Amino acid sequence: MQNASLYLDNARPTDEAARRRAVLAVIIGNGFEWFDFISYSFFAIIIAKLFFPVGDRNISLLLSVSTVGVGFLMRPVGGLILGALADKAGRKVALTITILLMTMGTALISFAPTYKQAGLLAPAIIVLARLLQGFSAGGEMGGATAYLMDRVPGAQRGYYTSWIQASIGFAIILSAALGTWILNYLSAAQIESWGWRIPFLVGLMLGPVGMYIRSNLVESDRLERGAVESAPLLDIVRNGALPILLGFGLVIFWTVCSYVLLFYIPTYAVKALKLESSAGFIAVLVGASIVLVVTPVIGHLSDRFGRKPFLVGATIAAIALAYPLFAFINRQPSLGSLMLFQLVFGLVIACYEGPVLAAISELFPARIQSTGICIAYNLAVITFGGFSATIITWAIAATHNNLAPAVYVIVTASLSLVAAIAWRPAQASTVR
Repeated sequence: MQNASLYLDNARPTDEAARRRAVLAVIIGNGFEWFDFISYSFFAIIIAKLFFPVGDRNISLLLSVSTVGVGFLMRPVGGLILGALADKAGRKVALTITILLMTMGTALISFAPTYKQAGLLAPAIIVLARLLQGFSAGGEMGGATAYLMDRVPGAQRGYYTSWIQASIGFAIILSAALGTWILNYLSAAQIESWGWRIPFLVGLMLGPVGMYIRSNLVESDRLERGAVESAPLLDIVRNGALPILLGFGLVIFWTVCSYVLLFYIPTYAVKALKLESSAGFIAVLVGASIVLVVTPVIGHLSDRFGRKPFLVGATIAAIALAYPLFAFINRQPSLGSLMLFQLVFGLVIACYEGPVLAAISELFPARIQSTGICIAYNLAVITFGGFSATIITWAIAATHNNLAPAVYVIVTASLSLVAAIAWRPAQASTVR
């Protein structure tokens, strides 16, 4: 157990070149992991047809999007194991393992036989791949964030950690651009035969690059000083439930930003709005571009003006805008209306995601930071994110109301608003 000098405000900054390498290593690995998750979400309809062929198309899609949720069942397990590993053995070890496991899962999806070719073995392979990727992703966010928090100046944590979120925007852009190209330049038969595998093969090629970069990271100075916690989970318990509860609350709307307002939109555009598949991909490009460009700006502003104004403001905006915007795209379903929808929500998402990782990190001492982030993050993701597409698909089918996602956004944003108002960093600092 280390003393208060190891709290977040006292992490020793490193030189600019080392910080750039740290940011590059984190965003490349994190972007690769999310690229694969996003690609699966975007091609959920085709994967449903090839791997889960049942008579009812709604049930087929439900089974397909549920495999995303199944992967999330492994997130808490991966978060506990890999988060504790990052706090005990070092961030570098944990980060290298996460990208290795993600690459293995991507390889399984890339070469999986379809149901027509292998029967029940086909969906079993897909489920196994999602479980591997879920375990990996469970430790990614905590390890990546804690690594950056160890290596950047305290006054710039919002800016540097916001690049983790920006990398997700880049992954969405790459995946959506690739998806748009596939849908526009390949025939339906080509897409079903092999075209849907292209994003996963691209991701598979990126995996070794990420593993090489992460295996050459410079480990945190805390390890050299022996500043590690031998039992992170016990320390989390001793620190009380409030930091975990607040972190959980902050992640709720964050995960809905990604899994509902971005990843689910291509499926929603086709199934609910009856638009061409390419319309959903193009619209997502708009939202993701806003996230990529604006998130680091908001992260920087949160270092100057505090985390809370942006967290509170973004959740209030989401509560106010969700219903009218979903109603708008249903009244006027078109590429233009969907792009406007993504433009507005892209700004809301960037305002929330810019400071949120730094805010959650500042709830925990450095010695248990990775474990704390992993627990709070994965509990919220599995509760409100991983099965969000499944819940919304079921709700729309059961109620015959395309505005069900708006209600989901309003409820989750309200919960995060409460957490944002109650948020306080672990120690007094320059952030507010």
